[in-house]
Amino acid sequence: MPAILVARFAPPGGRGSPLDDPKAGRTLSTRLDHRNPLVFDTHELGRRPGALQRLSRSVAAPQHLGVEGVVGVPEGAPVEIDLRLESVMEGVLVTGTARASAEGECVRCLEPVEIDLDVDFQEMFSYPDSDDRGRSKAAADDEAEDDEDMIPLEDGMFDLEPLLRDAVVLALPMQPVCREDCAGLCSDCGTNLNDHPDHHHDAVDIRWAALQDLAGSLGTDEKDNMSGTASDDVQSAAEKQEK
Repeated sequence: MPAILVARFAPPGGRGSPLDDPKAGRTLSTRLDHRNPLVFDTHELGRRPGALQRLSRSVAAPQHLGVEGVVGVPEGAPVEIDLRLESVMEGVLVTGTARASAEGECVRCLEPVEIDLDVDFQEMFSYPDSDDRGRSKAAADDEAEDDEDMIPLEDGMFDLEPLLRDAVVLALPMQPVCREDCAGLCSDCGTNLNDHPDHHHDAVDIRWAALQDLAGSLGTDEKDNMSGTASDDVQSAAEKQEK
């Protein structure tokens, strides 16, 4: 069973402030819109522990579903969602799978990258008033602490978007590559080394750069004279060493 996701990744300009966080400011939570395809109603499930309901839905990806500027599911792209809703004493346990295709750019060669996502998630959505035994959840300190780890249902509904966003972000690579052995780009001229594996530049030792420039500015006769002079100097040095 997949681990329950706790971290929350808020999109820029989205639901990220304490006033919007259902765990941090429940009394100020906004009303959910049942027309939103990522909002699900649990009234048909009921509160009888053990009741199950399976749902499948194809939705359009919301904004910022991924790592902005790096890789993510394009807004409006299809996302296939399969959910299993289970009624328990504390609320509704939601287990699901989402399938989508993310797009990005290879960090090595800058070519487009497409990643098929198949992510699992699970979350507990609690009844906001009391459990099935009629006890107030805030009656004891330990129960209140446990309750903070669960998101309350709103009028029997829950918003899947924050949970879906968490699952997608955690599944995406922070540095996407087109393939594991991508050679990247030439650091000198930017040539794609995947297309030109034999591409290279002759390495120049900076200590000899001045001499190479000087040799390039000399004529053929001057080069021959310098070569002959250098040979004579080497021969003289050798003779002195023998003496």
